[in-house]
Amino acid sequence: MASTPYRKGECTMSIPYVHDTVCLNVLAFSLENARNIYEAAEGHVLAGVLSSSYPDVQTALTDMRQYHQALNGCLSVGLGGGNPMQWKAVCDIARDLKTAHYNQIFPMTGCQRFCVGNDEAHINALVSPSGTPGYVKVSTGPLSQYGTDAIIPVDTAILMIKEMGGNALKFFPMNGLSCRDELQAAAEACAAHDFIMEPTGGIDLQNYEEILTLILNCGVKHVIPHIYSSIIDPVSKETRIEDVARLYAVTKKVLQAA
Repeated sequence: MASTPYRKGECTMSIPYVHDTVCLNVLAFSLENARNIYEAAEGHVLAGVLSSSYPDVQTALTDMRQYHQALNGCLSVGLGGGNPMQWKAVCDIARDLKTAHYNQIFPMTGCQRFCVGNDEAHINALVSPSGTPGYVKVSTGPLSQYGTDAIIPVDTAILMIKEMGGNALKFFPMNGLSCRDELQAAAEACAAHDFIMEPTGGIDLQNYEEILTLILNCGVKHVIPHIYSSIIDPVSKETRIEDVARLYAVTKKVLQAA
């Protein structure tokens, strides 16, 4: 199975999966960093830029438009550590910037689809591990995070995300393999509902292969793993390009073995 064609300079709203299966998601901290990330993964990557890094939406838009162009549309508009207070900023950015990928909290998924104004953009919905395999916490909003936890079957959460116009289950914070049983149950549910999975939190160069293999072995057809802090250089404060290249190599290795 061939990968999505890599065409430098062509903006897209589709997800550039490797072998129509996996697309990396890493953070970009400058235009040069973003361009180098894109090249290292041969275009099979979404570079995340966090709305929380900007004082207001207009400032974010000014920068993000440049990232959108530099990445040929492969921009992921982020909340910032899953911060529910950023939900409106991501929605407001989507009103003016139509790019490939938006990160949103579960309760505001429908609002995100309305604000982006099309069916093509990819929107994930953030849910959290509950402590019980097969169940997830969906009270991930700015108010509901302080209420009694709303814990529901992951199958139901997926169906609700679909109803709201979302494309993927963002499982965060999974803390690497610390909730392995819950991760597997969520992956099995995504496979059963032909739904995209976005594992996030604590993924690094040491556990990435095992996590990706586990999810694919459950039958998930499309995976967007988010690898963030573990590959950020402590000195430059930017994503290490050599680590992106290593993640891309591991991705191809796992897919070839599948």
